[in-house]
Amino acid sequence: MAGRRDVRRKTHSICFGKEMNMNQAWSPEKAWAWYNARPWLRGCNFMGSDCANRIDQWQALGFEERLETADRELALCAETGFNTVRLILEFIVWDQDHDGFMERLDRYLDTAWKHGISAMLVFGNDCMPPKSEHWKPLALGEQTYDWGYHGGRKHSQHSSFSEMGYHLLDEPELAERHYEWVREIISAYRDDERVVIWDLYNEAGASHRAPATMKHLKKFFEIAREINPSQPLTACTWRIRPEREKEIPEIERFCLEHSDIISYHNYESYQTNLRIIRRLKDYNRPIINTEWLGRGKHNTVQEMFPLFWLEKIGCYNWGFVAGKYQTYEPWNGTWQAYDADPSLDYDFTKWFHDLYRPSLRPYDPREIEIIRRFSALADQKFALEQTKKQS
Repeated sequence: MAGRRDVRRKTHSICFGKEMNMNQAWSPEKAWAWYNARPWLRGCNFMGSDCANRIDQWQALGFEERLETADRELALCAETGFNTVRLILEFIVWDQDHDGFMERLDRYLDTAWKHGISAMLVFGNDCMPPKSEHWKPLALGEQTYDWGYHGGRKHSQHSSFSEMGYHLLDEPELAERHYEWVREIISAYRDDERVVIWDLYNEAGASHRAPATMKHLKKFFEIAREINPSQPLTACTWRIRPEREKEIPEIERFCLEHSDIISYHNYESYQTNLRIIRRLKDYNRPIINTEWLGRGKHNTVQEMFPLFWLEKIGCYNWGFVAGKYQTYEPWNGTWQAYDADPSLDYDFTKWFHDLYRPSLRPYDPREIEIIRRFSALADQKFALEQTKKQS
């Protein structure tokens, strides 16, 4: 496409002096060498505050204004101490406006990179509502939202439901298009320093989708391994409990066994995370928490960020500046659980996610002080280590 920088480069099959098996995860040695060669990764799951959803984030309508907002808020990310963001891509925008999407993605990556921020790019996503009476097909154009609801939608995947969530991957022709989507984007950015990690599938098996998703998850990994990008691959575990190792769902065990870098999600307490981290260390690979910060469930910056720093666990909290997506509100499922059992220890007096108010003032200045302090300590340590290596 005209004006788009070609970021594709020659493939490499030799890494750290050893031939790589294209069908297997990196060796632990290769994963650690990659991880230790860069500063501690810390950031957030990012969406500009003026986006109602991910279609709003990536479509042409209003994009110039959205990118201005993103530029301003990514600058604040860097000022806060962050060096990376997690971006969930939107298939339908790529499918219906291919060239425009690819150009906008490149501009978004450039905008982040000028602030010293790399991006983890995410493809699949099983957080989906069922195809029920409240379901509406995704469509480009003006995006509506409901005030007072996590994610800006009254009826969404953030509620509890018993039916399987619906995904466009359930349509065979669209599944093939999804595979093309994954293949094109990884091929285009396989050696681009602006992309730090490929997160192939978000919460695989969520919304009761494990039986339908497994074949797509395997295909995503197969495609990525064929391309052999310089960045590591991952897909998270999100239901792991250290005391129930044998109960890790099959689809999440697949993610753990096929990822170069271990990633997990958890919005629960400090003690729960300690036990999960101890369990994940058995894989002898770098660990990244790609979703955390649930103040209402006692998952806080004050406890979690220093823990991640101490253990050098990469971390991406959910949300940044509060806005139309309203992730400062609790999950609707949390309200449903509390309505059924008021004895549950939830704190509804606090924001659930997000670090900054719409004014760009901190939700809690003490949180930002902690993030800045430990980010600076991590960078000082990394700089010292690099100096020793060079001397």
